[in-house]
Amino acid sequence: MIRKSVWAGAGKFYPDNPDTLNKYLGSVVSRAGKEKTDAKAVIMPHAGYVYSGAVAGKTISQVNVYDTVIILGPNHTGFGNPYSLMASGTWKTPLGEVNIAEELAGFLLRNSELIKNDELPHLQEHSIEVEVPFLQYLNKNISIVPLIIGDYISRNFESVADDIARAVVNYKKPVLIVASSDMTHYEPLESAKSKDKAAIEAILEMNPQKLLARIREHNITMCGFAPVAVALYAAKKLGAQQARLVDYQTSGDTTGDYSSVVGYAGMVIF
Repeated sequence: MIRKSVWAGAGKFYPDNPDTLNKYLGSVVSRAGKEKTDAKAVIMPHAGYVYSGAVAGKTISQVNVYDTVIILGPNHTGFGNPYSLMASGTWKTPLGEVNIAEELAGFLLRNSELIKNDELPHLQEHSIEVEVPFLQYLNKNISIVPLIIGDYISRNFESVADDIARAVVNYKKPVLIVASSDMTHYEPLESAKSKDKAAIEAILEMNPQKLLARIREHNITMCGFAPVAVALYAAKKLGAQQARLVDYQTSGDTTGDYSSVVGYAGMVIF
C-alpha cells in the first residue's frame, strides 16, 4: 500500500509543492553542525508548519537522523486498535516516497501482545504525516515504522516500550524514536505555559510516571502524552539518561492572540 499525503496543500498543514516545501524546510532545518546528538528519541510538535514548524525544525536539526525512524503519534480520529502499526508499504509526501522498515515492523508485530497491524487509523491521521518531511529533508534514505497510539491505560505504556526497545536491540542498527505531540490546547497563555512547564519538567527528569501524574493532576491537554511516555520509557531502556528542552513556543507567537493558545515543545532524549 502507498499511503499518500492527505494534509499537504492549500489551507492544510504544510505545502504540497516540493520546491516550496524544500524552501520552507531549508529555513527552519539545519543540515550542518558538528554538535548533532546521537539521540535515542526526540519529541516534536505536529501542528501546521506556520505554527509549530520552527520548533520541529530546530529540534530535529540537533540530532543525527538515522536511516530507520520509529514514529509514535497520537490517534486523533478514534479509528483502529489502541496500538496500530502500518507494517508494510510506503508513505508518499511531496518530497518522495519513504519505505516502511518492514523487518523492524515485523519483529514488533511478532513479539508484542498489544501492537497490531492496522492501516485504518493511518489513512487520515496527521500526527505522523507532518513529521516525515523533516526527516526526509535531513536523510533521503530513511525508512519508518509508523505506530499510532490511542491507548489511555498507563500500565500498557511500559509494556509497549519494552517491545520497542527489544525490537531496536534485535535490529542491530541505529534507530531514532520520534514522539509526535503538541502540548496544552486552547487555554490562555499563562495557563498553558504553567501547565506545559509542569509536563516538561517531568520529561527533563526522565520520569514518565511523573509526566502522567502531572497530566492527570493539572488536566494538561497534551494530545500525545501516550507517545511521549512510551518514547521516554523506551529511550531509558535503550540507555538514555538525559533530556533537554530545545524550544518552546505557542500559537500566539504566530497569531498574536494569547487568549487561547496551543503549546509546542521540542525535546531531545539522549
